[in-house]
Formats: sequence, C-alpha cells, structure tokens
Amino acid sequence: MGKKTWREKLYSSGDLPKVERLEGKAAAKWGEVLMAIPAPLEVYEIMSGVSYGKLLTASEIRQIIAAKHNADIGCPLTTGIFTGISANAAEEIAAAEGKDPIPYWRTLRAKGELNEKFPGGIQAQILKLEAEGHTIIRKGSRFFVKDFADQLDTSRMQ
Repeated sequence: MGKKTWREKLYSSGDLPKVERLEGKAAAKWGEVLMAIPAPLEVYEIMSGVSYGKLLTASEIRQIIAAKHNADIGCPLTTGIFTGISANAAEEIAAAEGKDPIPYWRTLRAKGELNEKFPGGIQAQILKLEAEGHTIIRKGSRFFVKDFADQLDTSRMQ
C-alpha cells in the first residue's frame, strides 16, 4: 500500500473528533481543561468559509472547534497539522475536479505569519494574499500580513 494522498488524509478521521480532559504534563501546561481534538475535515470546512479580504489564524480555528464541541480549548497540535493537510488536499481536490480550491491561503499561523508548508510555499501565499489586497511584511526570514488582526474573520466565533 502506497503513501496516502492529501485527500485520503483529509477524509481519514479515525476516532476524531473527540473531547478529552487534560491530565499530567498536558494539564500542567494548559490546565485541567476539556480539549477538543478536531477531525481533519472540520478544519477544512472552517478554512473553506473564510470570506474574501478576511483572514483566520490557527488560534481562531481552535476557538471555533472548542465552541463547537463545548470544550475549553481546541488542540493546537492537531489543528496545525490539519491546516497543512487541508491546504494540500484543497489543491489536490481542485485539480481533480477542475475547480478553484478553498481559500486556504487566508489561514495564517500565529501572529499573522504565512505558512511555508502550504502549496507553493511562502511565495505562492504572498501572491494570493496580495492579490486580495493584503500587505505582506518581512521580519528577518519570516513573512506576516500587516495589521492581520484588523482583518480577522470573526463572524463564526463565539
């Protein structure tokens, strides 16, 4: 059996989503809270709904996931992994179906940072974001959307 495609990874949810109470080392870091661990498709669906000119960060996605599952927080690790899977699956699906991908490039890392793991890397994300009117700034070797917090899509957040 060969390596899974991005689309297969997107639809492979195993026992996810699930909600767990944190214990041990995790509780020491985050507190004894309920953490929602999303399914990859949940992250994809959230990313697909970001309006033109708006942005999301993984933090907002985690807040949406937590609210959806009546949890205190959304899992930072799986949410980060699933944003990458979603972006790559979006390109794979778009190519197979001959249509535009979901606007994954509107999803940023913490503090408005661009994601080098998205299809085409930083340069592709810069082109897509600038085409939508966003200004990209460089800080050392990293790239950010200027004033990203003013452009966040907060319509689905509670």
